[in-house]
Parts: sequence; structure tokens; C-alpha cells
Amino acid sequence: MKTGLKLIVQIPAYNEEESIGDVIRSIPRKIKGISEVRILIIDDGSSDKTVENSKNAGADYIISNGSNKGLAFSFQRGLNEALKLGADIIVNTDADNQYNQNEISKIIKPVLDGKADIVSGDRGVKNLDHMIWIKKRANLVSTSIIASASGQNIQDASSGFRAFSKEAALRLFVLSNHTYTHETLIQGVQKKLRVLEVPIEFKRREKGESRLITSKWMHTKRSLSTIFRTTLMYRPLEAFTKFGLFLIVLGLIPYFRWIWFMYFGPGGDHIQSLLGGVVLMFFGGFSLIIGLLADLTSINRRYLEEILYRARKAELNEE
Repeated sequence: MKTGLKLIVQIPAYNEEESIGDVIRSIPRKIKGISEVRILIIDDGSSDKTVENSKNAGADYIISNGSNKGLAFSFQRGLNEALKLGADIIVNTDADNQYNQNEISKIIKPVLDGKADIVSGDRGVKNLDHMIWIKKRANLVSTSIIASASGQNIQDASSGFRAFSKEAALRLFVLSNHTYTHETLIQGVQKKLRVLEVPIEFKRREKGESRLITSKWMHTKRSLSTIFRTTLMYRPLEAFTKFGLFLIVLGLIPYFRWIWFMYFGPGGDHIQSLLGGVVLMFFGGFSLIIGLLADLTSINRRYLEEILYRARKAELNEE
């Protein structure tokens, strides 16, 4: 019978030989409420000394993707592996040493207290003076979209310093091929998991360059694509209904313009207003129908995810 809680700190890493050792050594091995702390490295096909330096720094487990498969894949693989290793709580942190690992106790506390299933570190992006302007704006915009899409007051949607309860880890299924940060927040809220944020320190990167954001334009494009796709997966009826009603209202404007000119104006056919209004209202109605069909499909998705959830629990001999 289990007598204590096991915490696994997972670190997705790709060519982070300069900083990975410092991150591992700074992770506290004794935390109040936790009986065992273990460190899991998910090597995403690094070509440098990331694996060697991880071993030398004291990583407990190291798994490799063989080739570079991306942050989202590595994150999900880490969750799966951590569950197999018996984790009760999982913390995800980055390999670039920008997070203060002594704050792990802070982000797991709401989980330990039974107040949250997912805890995300709020970096206070608005007030960061060492984050470049374009990256800061992209973070703020994506956070605003996530807050709207999830219906939750999210302050920092892109933070990679997070804690997950075992239940949350069992229920999350990341499908993005870019990053997990946005999708897990939307999924968490839609699956009725309790999501909280706590303020954290976010240090200036001292060694190397970001391996995730090699192109800020491509990162923004892929992030927006992930947000849009995830929102449609979990809230299709709401999304398509809002868009459809917008088109219908927009279509009424030229339609009423045609009526005005026909009965109260100087006359003339003004057929272009009538056609424009009808076309917009047609596509608005079509969007409503798509929303209904997509909602039916999303019901099947929820059933499939419940089956996967139960399969995971059965694999861990919990049912």
C-alpha cells in the first residue's frame, strides 16, 4: 500500500547541453508533503551532450525520441511515462533554466491541498523587462484568446512551468504537433479540471537560444492554429453559432439597404445589396448547420477520450 506521494519533474529537452545540468541540480529533492522526488528527461533527439550532461547531473530517468519530434510530442510522452513510473503529481519545467526550481513547492501546493488539478505559473509577462517586445505581445494576444476560448481568467497561457495531478495527467491528450501549453489549458477547462495560476519568477535566459521559437512568425502562426483547432474540437457549436449569427447580422445590413431604396429611397434596383445580403445570410445559416454537425462529432470525441482515460487507468492497474 502506498504510504507517500511521488513527484516526477519532467523536462523536455532539445540541444540544451549548456543549461540542462544547472536545471537538474537546482531541483529540490525534499519537498514538504512529498516522499519521493524523481527527475525525468525527455530527450527530443538532441545532437549535443544533453543526455550525457543530464546523466552527470543526476537525472533519474532519461528517455529519447530518437529524432526531433517537437515539444508537444515530448510533453505528452513525458506525461505517459511519468504515470507508468508511479507519479502522483507531475511537474513540467523547461530545460533553459529560466524558471526557479525552488518554486516547485509553490506550484504543487494547490494540488496537494486538493484545490487544483492543473497549476500554471504566471510569469507576469506584462511587467517582464527581459522579454523582447514582439514575443511579449504574442504572449499577451495568445493569452487573451485562450482566456476567451476557455471562459477562464487566464493571465499567462504560454508558461511551461506547470503542475498536474494524476487525474489531470490521465485525462489530457495533446494532439498538437507544436506546443502543449495552450491546448492543455483549453482541455483542462472543458474537462472540468480545476485550473489555477500562481505567480512565479521568470529569469533571463543566460545560456544558448530558444529551441522552440526559432521563427517568431511561425511560432505565432502555429500557436494560433492550435488554439483555433482545439477550440473547435471542444466548443464547436458555440464557435460556429457565433460566427453564423455574425454573418446573418452582417447580411441584414445590405438587405435592409435594398428595402430602404426600394420603398423609401430614390428608387432603382440595387440588386447588389439584395444579393450580398442573401449570400451572407446563406453562409451564416450554413455555419449554424456545420456547428450542429460538429457538436455531434465532438460528443463522439468525448466518448473516445473517456475510453482512453479508462484504458490508461486499467494499464496502471487502478480499476
